Amino acid sequence: MSSPIDARPGARRGSQVLQRLREQPPALWYRGELVTDVTAHPDLRRGAQTLARLYDLQWEQPAVTLYDSPTSGNPVSRAFMMPRTHAELSSVSRAMKVWEDYTHGMMGRVPNYLSRAMTGYAAGSRFLGEADARFGANAVRLYEYLRESDLCLTHTLIAPQANRAQSLAKQADPFLAARVKEETDAGIVIRGCRMLATLPICDEIMVFPSTLLRSPVEDAPYAFGFCIPSDTPGLRFLCRESLDYGRSHFDHPLGSRFEEMDAVVVFDDVFVPWERVLLYRDVERCNQAYARTGAIVHMTHQVVVKNIAKCEFMLGLASLLVSAIGVEIFQHIQEKLAELWVNLATMRAFLRAAEADAVLDEWGVMRPAWDPLDAARNLFPRMYPRMVEIIQQIGASGLVAMPTEQDLKGPLAEDVKKYYQAARAEAFDRIPLFRLAWDTALSAFGSRQVLYERFFFGDPVRMAGALVTGHQSQIQLCAEKVREFVRQGRDEAFTAVDRSS
Repeated sequence: MSSPIDARPGARRGSQVLQRLREQPPALWYRGELVTDVTAHPDLRRGAQTLARLYDLQWEQPAVTLYDSPTSGNPVSRAFMMPRTHAELSSVSRAMKVWEDYTHGMMGRVPNYLSRAMTGYAAGSRFLGEADARFGANAVRLYEYLRESDLCLTHTLIAPQANRAQSLAKQADPFLAARVKEETDAGIVIRGCRMLATLPICDEIMVFPSTLLRSPVEDAPYAFGFCIPSDTPGLRFLCRESLDYGRSHFDHPLGSRFEEMDAVVVFDDVFVPWERVLLYRDVERCNQAYARTGAIVHMTHQVVVKNIAKCEFMLGLASLLVSAIGVEIFQHIQEKLAELWVNLATMRAFLRAAEADAVLDEWGVMRPAWDPLDAARNLFPRMYPRMVEIIQQIGASGLVAMPTEQDLKGPLAEDVKKYYQAARAEAFDRIPLFRLAWDTALSAFGSRQVLYERFFFGDPVRMAGALVTGHQSQIQLCAEKVREFVRQGRDEAFTAVDRSS
């Protein structure tokens, strides 16, 4: 298990990320076997290499991605900054965009997503401390440890899908969902399961309430928030099948680079020291935590930056496809490109509005405006599947039978050169472009992206319900304006009747 919390030297490089994964490996179970070294595993190593590459990017653009720690003075990731001004807030999004540009938004859980979450919880530590002074202090200390160590986190928020019609406390097995088994003077013991941890190739795991689902009072044993090392005894990650099939970057340009993995998390009597706990058996506080601390706002800020990078990628890809096969003269193609451009402009506008309308919150942190971020997170799950559909429609049958790298090097290479040419691209240029489109829109990797974006923040229907509830005052204000307009027409009509009589 990892050593206790202490000060570390600041922003890491990729080699340090890989070294820690080798020295302190999480218990990843893959295809029935325990992975002893994720950095060498054939189906997982390239995702780890991409993760390491992100950390190296910090040092290639330090003026953008790093800032001096307020405690140690060491360069640390700007994703951990608590912005106090509009300029600082904008600097955070510019730093986050560096990683999103590299991954084209295809890794939804790059480390800065949860760095922003923990920054929010630390900023709102007084809210956590209202229940127990230790919890507020823990949030600050954990945040500083993560910042100074530049650690990578995953998180798990929701219970396994069993009986969705019942609360956690009313399931047939009380320990199906992760819950408190025992409380001691030193900490708590957790038994059960949580899903879904994306990027389990990580240093620590946040185990927190859902950002969307609200728990009833009887769910108190399931209501907690803590952060522990990923190699904590009793903690197991059950991984799905990898979407990196070991093929070349030519054949699988996205899957071979950006496989971040998803896992179900099993807590086999996992001991959590009190100094790692931020929320405990307080259902109401757990339901409020993300909003009150600002964590959900800062996380969504990061997501909109990701969405912009993804929209840029989809627009660029569609444009190259259109140019390669010479179909830009058709109006339906222009309409599709216009739709992609509007999506990009919309996400950029949401980000700009959120940052321009940011205000200092009750904790003294410059918090982005929530309304544009909330709109963005509700809209993008509908946008992205449509963008994929547009790639499918433009590529059409050209996406179905693309040769592999071996075909281009094999005895039929001349046939490939002749029969796979495009209007403005030689075959050997067209094929990798169309393989990229295939990996975006048709492959297992591409399909997972669609599902992932559909449910990024949870069930879109429940999200819509939460949006309506959360913005009820604005909705009622609009309704009142219309009611007044109707009332004016009614009054005018009856006034005219009275006069005529």
